[in-house]
Amino acid sequence: MSEPIPLPPSTHPSGVDGADVALVEPSTLPPRSNRLSDAPSATGRFAEHEARFFDGLVRPCDLSVVFQPIVRLDCEKLFAYEALVRCVSPKLTPIQLFERAALERSTGRLGRIIREIAVPMCGGMPLFVNLHPSELEDGWLVRPDDPIVSHDHDIYLEITESAPLTHFDLCLSVLREVCSRTGAHLVVDDFGAGYSNLKHISDLEPKVVKLDRTLVDGLDRKPRQRKLVSATVRLCHELGALVVAEGIETTDEYLAVCDSGADFGQGYLFARPAFPLPPVVWPRPGSGKRPSARPRNPAVPA
Repeated sequence: MSEPIPLPPSTHPSGVDGADVALVEPSTLPPRSNRLSDAPSATGRFAEHEARFFDGLVRPCDLSVVFQPIVRLDCEKLFAYEALVRCVSPKLTPIQLFERAALERSTGRLGRIIREIAVPMCGGMPLFVNLHPSELEDGWLVRPDDPIVSHDHDIYLEITESAPLTHFDLCLSVLREVCSRTGAHLVVDDFGAGYSNLKHISDLEPKVVKLDRTLVDGLDRKPRQRKLVSATVRLCHELGALVVAEGIETTDEYLAVCDSGADFGQGYLFARPAFPLPPVVWPRPGSGKRPSARPRNPAVPA
């Protein structure tokens, strides 16, 4: 292994000494398990504010990474997996976990630990990973030894719209730097929920927009909602973004999403988040209906 290369002061995660964040050579081998405690950055000395989170609220061994498939809707093919974090305590949801991490300025290390587990487990395939907006204000993501740098396929960085994107210019600058340097693609997540802003799609220029499940829930039974979703999909396409419909749970929702023109689907209908990587279960409509045939969007990776 090569000698650790010290980071310049400007790239040190806030509140952490340079000696504590010396670069490590990224591993291309899968970790021993999906528990966050097996990640290199989960060991060693934490800064005081990080210790309040990782020792006081939740331990890395209480957290694990699971995966959910994202499928193409123009054909029955797997497109990618999304990495998700889960806690042994059902009282601590992923949203609550990152909210508490943000309060303790620990989203940077938490995100890094998740990527150290998730990325090596998805070698040879596209992977979606989540970023909390506050993580962009830390220095972890811009480190040259981040696992996304060594991934052998496309990486999609999801920025949630369910939390406010403060310091927008700084966040935009960090995202553009990371995507330019690593070849990662930007994804606007949870669009249609929380702090959604149409202008973000214009300013961020995402490769993918993920529609929140609130737009998909009962889509087959709500004609006005179907018009809204179809119009949103058309707008995203005109702005150069592909569209993932999240939260598909029934065959009828799947058919309605296909009719909307969305490019990809994700939800319990295809597979629940799990570890190891779960296989896709393709819906078989009992009514004999099939999604409307449509030409492949040339922007969708083959």
